[in-house]
Amino acid sequence: MKKILITATTALIFTSCSHSKLAALPENALKPTVVTQATPNDTDDPAIWINYQNPAESLLIGTDKQEETGGLYAYNLKGEIINKIVPLNRPNNVDVAYGFEFNGQKIDLAITTERANQKIRIVSLPDFKLIDNGGIDVFENEEIRDPMGVATYKKDHKIYVIVGRKDGPSEGYLHQYLLENNNGKIEAKLIRKFGKYSGKKEIEAIAVDQESGFVYYSDETAGIRKYYADPAKGNDELAFFGQNDFKRDHEGIAIYKTSEKNGYILVSDQQANFFNVYKREGSISNPNEHQLIAKIPVSTIECDGADAVNFNFGPTFPKGFFVAMSNGKVFQLYDWQIIQTEIDKQYKKSSPLN
Repeated sequence: MKKILITATTALIFTSCSHSKLAALPENALKPTVVTQATPNDTDDPAIWINYQNPAESLLIGTDKQEETGGLYAYNLKGEIINKIVPLNRPNNVDVAYGFEFNGQKIDLAITTERANQKIRIVSLPDFKLIDNGGIDVFENEEIRDPMGVATYKKDHKIYVIVGRKDGPSEGYLHQYLLENNNGKIEAKLIRKFGKYSGKKEIEAIAVDQESGFVYYSDETAGIRKYYADPAKGNDELAFFGQNDFKRDHEGIAIYKTSEKNGYILVSDQQANFFNVYKREGSISNPNEHQLIAKIPVSTIECDGADAVNFNFGPTFPKGFFVAMSNGKVFQLYDWQIIQTEIDKQYKKSSPLN
């Protein structure tokens, strides 16, 4: 039987929803394998960095969202805080990128939005140091500039950053930037503006499927939108799905790959405390038709951000893990095998969706 690694905070998390106006956890909620140490303010979004040379030394990186006293935190796979960058001015979301050429060598990056300063911040990995000379401005010359969501995409050795914001126009809500190394100074060149917006709430969660070349984002209370991540392939919307599958807000998106083309897209049904699961590869007849195949009951409360990866990290996470933010200032890590078992159980009952 797999042990559950839980900090002292966890008992409060599992019981707090019964003493508030938040939705109760599902009765059959899956229990996390690991729960991180709590941050001082308000966790929001996680990202997983894989140490390919030493998988046990991989990192979970998460934002602690607060103006002036927020921060970016690094955890080991036991959920312990091992490094932090503080203060940051309301860091919102975070993603990682591999192999950026900088000062004569290739380094990995964590990129977070610093919402209250209208910048993105660049952190080298695994040493966890800011290397951006105070940050890079985004949404310049725009009326609405507060960045929220962020995702990275790599093509032909170039690293792109896709950034969303608190509010924006009905077209061109997202901005995509190319990261460039200009004599030791990292700069971001605006490449395109793209993406529809319903105007209903906001767009925060953004996730890129690197191998398939797609970007997904949650248009909250409306649905999930899909585009090409490669700017050379144009700005046409490829899919708009999940409109009727959520209690209210469409939130964090995680992509778990079972092969080069197959896998799952998991999206937080925030007010229901479920994650809705869609086939990454689409349907047999249409790769852009993403139908709901499972609703995963989790122990996260009002989840915003999430991430997932298929990689052998050792005995605790041999098939990788799924991580999601939860109220209580923590992130919850689930051995993927727990998630897969629940998907299989539900998907077999819904075979007409194949």
